[in-house]
Amino acid sequence: MKENIVWHQPIISRQQRELQNGHRSFILWFTGLSGAGKSTLAHRVEEILFQNGCRTYVLDGDNVRHGLCSDLGFSPEQRKENIRRIGETAKLFMDAGVIVLTAFISPYRADRQMVRALAAGEFIEIFCNAPLRVCEQRDVKGLYLKARQGEIKEFTGISSAYEEPQNPELIIMTGEEDLNDCADRIIAYLHQRGVLPNIDFVI
Repeated sequence: MKENIVWHQPIISRQQRELQNGHRSFILWFTGLSGAGKSTLAHRVEEILFQNGCRTYVLDGDNVRHGLCSDLGFSPEQRKENIRRIGETAKLFMDAGVIVLTAFISPYRADRQMVRALAAGEFIEIFCNAPLRVCEQRDVKGLYLKARQGEIKEFTGISSAYEEPQNPELIIMTGEEDLNDCADRIIAYLHQRGVLPNIDFVI
């Protein structure tokens, strides 16, 4: 019962961890259609951050569904629970002083807003904007073809809706721009926001 559960206050605070790390902790939330380049871009940004001494971790949609969310399907209710779990996990990483990058379709605005509220001002939404036709051309897994043939139900962009972010911190045109240019834009934004003040970045 929840009434018998008491929050244990940690001895080492998030602020102390951030001070030791030399940077703030926050969530970079990459959202967009399957094939929009979320995972590729998230891992490239992490690579840059890591090479410059940052504490980082990527939570990737497919990887998480192999473990933490392996019991969930793709109905709207199960997608909501998937994002809830990811949000709570990302918050734990952030409390540990880590920059956490998440690459999930996360098709519903309400679910992304839920995670934004959890992060309490440290949530940076990055919309990986690639047209559906480009995502289908990149369909190395063959998922769009299966969805159009009716073999995959509730597939985002085909038989299930994707609600584009209305006010994301960044819109990255991943269907047009070079990967490194996309990553550079994100790093430049983080500098501008002042969350990486003590690091002289080499890209």
